[in-house]
Amino acid sequence: MNQQLKRLHKHKSSLLRVLERPEIPIHTNGSGNDLREHVKRRKVSGGTRSDLGRQCRDTFSSLRKTCQKQNLSFWAFLNDRLSLKNTIPLLGDLVMKGTRTTTTY
Repeated sequence: MNQQLKRLHKHKSSLLRVLERPEIPIHTNGSGNDLREHVKRRKVSGGTRSDLGRQCRDTFSSLRKTCQKQNLSFWAFLNDRLSLKNTIPLLGDLVMKGTRTTTTY
């Protein structure tokens, strides 16, 4: 027990580093959840027929997940980009701000 306490005390600063950034989750469940949907679809469909199809699927899946995390309608985002209106901010800008959108576009 004493050895464990000494080890914890020795690594105290790195173990408590998470308290400096409380917005970052301690676990990786979010990453696993993001991949789970992709794996289920791949099992059902058997994958894609080409590298271009895989790239397209992965891109749209990533865009949809990012929109979902930002409380943004994926279809509204696609319509905004395809119509060239560009009223919705860039997804990268929304992610970097760290705030979720509350406005429904």
